[in-house]
Amino acid sequence: MENAQFFKSCTQQLPNATTIDIVECVSDSLEEHNRMNFLFILCGAMIFFMQAGFAVLCAGAVRIKNVQNTMLKNLLDACGAAIAFFLVGYAFAFGGQNDKDSTTFIGTSDFATTGDSAAFWFFQYTFSATSVTIVAGTLAERCQMSAYLCYSVVLVGIIYPVIAHAIWSNNGFLSNTNSSPLFGSGAIDFAGSGVVHLTGGITALFATVILGPRRGRFFNAQGEALETPKEFPGHSMALQLLGTMILWFGWFGFNPGSALL
Repeated sequence: MENAQFFKSCTQQLPNATTIDIVECVSDSLEEHNRMNFLFILCGAMIFFMQAGFAVLCAGAVRIKNVQNTMLKNLLDACGAAIAFFLVGYAFAFGGQNDKDSTTFIGTSDFATTGDSAAFWFFQYTFSATSVTIVAGTLAERCQMSAYLCYSVVLVGIIYPVIAHAIWSNNGFLSNTNSSPLFGSGAIDFAGSGVVHLTGGITALFATVILGPRRGRFFNAQGEALETPKEFPGHSMALQLLGTMILWFGWFGFNPGSALL
């Protein structure tokens, strides 16, 4: 399928070219395509490794009795995000972006598929999973497992794709690759500052407001305010440092990888 697309594109670009010219054009297109796929997979793998960094960092920052719960939540992030992004998330974010030039609110095709490129799908999935995991630290020791899983699926399947479509899809109204970009330039989102981090940060803010502080932190069991807030120190500084270093390593794939968009 990809070879046929490259052949069609080359024949349109070079209508009077010889067979050798067409073959060279297809070969160059395939080489560029494979190079991009390699970068997508490499950067995506580094971004996905950040899930381990989030898990270790959160585990070190909570009390030891909640370590197992925190680690399981981070695992469910990756699993739930994969299912939601495969079924509807990718379609809403990038579905049909190469088939039309019009500006759309969300994508309307490629449901339950990896689209035109499995490498690009994997790359985008790791971004969506990162956006979800940003909120994990906010919900640590505050949220039940079932509620957390529901939030993960909704964020990756519905909320995140709308924002990703607006800025990163060719059909998004803020995209700089739109056929008619906003204000002539569109929005350039480097390193996922808006699509990933702002989405996760605002979600975390709302979650904090709704859930409130951890039980026993500022109020006793009877709901009376404590004179002095109770300290809930993390149980392992070593895990916090290890998680930070893993995240640091992942950013070397996250930041340059976002420039591929």
